Amino acid sequence: MNMLKVNGIELAYDSYGSETDETVLLIAGLGTQMIRWTIPFCEMLAARGYRVIRFDNRDTGLSTHFSHHDTLDFETLARTLMSGQLPNIPYTLEDMSDDTIGLLDALGIAKAHIVGRSMGGMIAQLVASRYPARVLSLTSIMSTTGNPELPQTSPEVMALMTRPAPNPVKDEAGYIAHSVAFARRIAGTGYPFEENEYRSMIREEVQRAYDPGSIGRQIAAIAVSGDRRPQLAKVNVPSLVIHGVEDPMFAPACGKDTAQVITGAEFMLLEGMGHDLPTQLFETVVDGIVRTARSSVKDSI
Repeated sequence: MNMLKVNGIELAYDSYGSETDETVLLIAGLGTQMIRWTIPFCEMLAARGYRVIRFDNRDTGLSTHFSHHDTLDFETLARTLMSGQLPNIPYTLEDMSDDTIGLLDALGIAKAHIVGRSMGGMIAQLVASRYPARVLSLTSIMSTTGNPELPQTSPEVMALMTRPAPNPVKDEAGYIAHSVAFARRIAGTGYPFEENEYRSMIREEVQRAYDPGSIGRQIAAIAVSGDRRPQLAKVNVPSLVIHGVEDPMFAPACGKDTAQVITGAEFMLLEGMGHDLPTQLFETVVDGIVRTARSSVKDSI
């Protein structure tokens, strides 16, 4: 694990593969750390001939946290937005896309293939639309455009995601059980739910950094990000949109909308997949990322 000063903050990152190969930059999702891009996934991608970089977004993991800001109350946030006002938030998804480019700058990487999952997909979309000269290809996984007409996450799933969790310092078992229950709820039914692996990952995340307020701050950043379709319509790099048929967080229509807005984007709809990335689908997803990355080389010839 390495640290770099980026965009006025510190970002923690890992790198796999040869530094002379083209870079695939992996962006994690809401409230999760870079370890959600597992080492086997990163190594599988690196074995295809890429330098693979994963990193902790701001406010997660070992990167800079914004704990000095007040914890956001979800009901207050909703009321503020419904009144037409913008809440006072510490950062936006645009800031997080600037972090991504700042990391590339700090590493001396001119261009990269950008891959993001969930909130990371939103950040990846912004990177591709705001920094077209820095992006070789885009892969947006289990994400959405911000189109207000799309199906919304069910109140039941939102309640599970935002309900207070036990403090892991005082009740580690309770915290892990809470987190595993949510992971199980948003997972698809097409593949076995790997509870032991989830428990280990959640425990590792807690040991790396525990900040109960970060998920609220990131939800606020998503809430004010608005509709990205006008920006996505300008994206002109090879693009792939991957989505699960059983995704309860963002319905498949969200992935379809993303693919329809980006000119020439491929839409990969996966049976049995929810808002998760089962190990059984690693090869399928890696194949898609690599196929999209290689098409960027063909387009440049």
